[in-house]
Amino acid sequence: MAATANPFRTLAKHRNFRLFWGGQTLSLIGTWMQKMAVGWLALELTNSAFMVGLVAAASSLPILLFSFYAGVVVDRSDKLRLVRIAQVLLLVEASMLWFLTATGHVTIGWVLALATFNGLVSSLEIPARQSLVIELVGRDDLHDAIALNSSGFNLARVVGPGVSAAVIAKLGMAWCFGVNAISYLAVLVGLFMIRLPAWVRDDSVTTTPLEGILEGFRYMRGTPFVWSLIRLVAVYSVLGVPFLTLMPVVARDVLHLGAGGYGLLLSSVGIGGLLGALWLAAQGDAFPRGRLLSVSSSAFAGLLVLFALVRTPMIAVVMLFGIGFFMIVNSALANSLLQAAVPDDMRGRLMAAYSFIVVGLGQVLGSLAGGSIARVIGADWAIGLTATVMLAYTLWAFRAQPELRVP
Repeated sequence: MAATANPFRTLAKHRNFRLFWGGQTLSLIGTWMQKMAVGWLALELTNSAFMVGLVAAASSLPILLFSFYAGVVVDRSDKLRLVRIAQVLLLVEASMLWFLTATGHVTIGWVLALATFNGLVSSLEIPARQSLVIELVGRDDLHDAIALNSSGFNLARVVGPGVSAAVIAKLGMAWCFGVNAISYLAVLVGLFMIRLPAWVRDDSVTTTPLEGILEGFRYMRGTPFVWSLIRLVAVYSVLGVPFLTLMPVVARDVLHLGAGGYGLLLSSVGIGGLLGALWLAAQGDAFPRGRLLSVSSSAFAGLLVLFALVRTPMIAVVMLFGIGFFMIVNSALANSLLQAAVPDDMRGRLMAAYSFIVVGLGQVLGSLAGGSIARVIGADWAIGLTATVMLAYTLWAFRAQPELRVP
């Protein structure tokens, strides 16, 4: 498919995907409000960069532990039903944060516990939601649908932090969690309006969950393109995470900004990401995807190295716009290339591996490592160090693994 001026063509074409995308995007605005507020709340409660990283890691540890089993469950279950149930549970979690903060009973222990519950639900919800997309649009429109999902994610990242800062200033932090709880109703309405063919259980599958997990590992390890791409995703997830995790510390201690300035930094990342996702959705097959992956990977890492040196808020805002653009082009390309390469009966397991790496391994190792390094050498140097290693790996990988340049 050639480049088109209309990146929203897939939305116009598929009713189910419109419902899914609209509800998810509205809900994600609330999610980003909560994400900003949780990081700022952890910093206020503890005044510790390490604890900010620990809260981020707590929401990802269950994903690290249970994603592979969840992938087998997804491949053998009704994906739409799983996503509906998970969204209800996430509504409960947001409501608890709302209540505890509003009543003054919130502690760092509660924040950690609810972050862990969020991660437990997400360990199943993420691979189910990722695997559901192809059922909503079909294989031919999969690349564009994933890019549009990224655009919705980044639209929420643009709107969410700005709204969150305003809500904190006018109504207090508790209402960031309250708005997120209410926003889950939007995604649930969309999910219950989706109509798909009745799910039919495959009774021919007799392997145990452990055997199913091992089968997924063998497929990934035995497919050179998938294995090389998975490793690239792992490096970018672990080493690219600290810049977002440490953003509250960078905003306050390096750039000397308050909650409003912190929201502006996150919004700049989101605006860049939104434009990157829309640009990618409009490209079709106009550019070789392997080449785009190489360029976006190098640009993302290189700009992060430069961002670590910035001390002027407005320059930081501009830098974060570019970082957001290339970060989302990189992640959306990697996701769509993986999904296009995998057979349907492996998709849940591959997306579970993807969420294990991106959300679980990336957040647990990346957030904890970033917080630990920042405690010793500062948040800016922690970002610069991890980005330098990421850039070095990128330059090596695209030379040593030619399969990455093939698609």
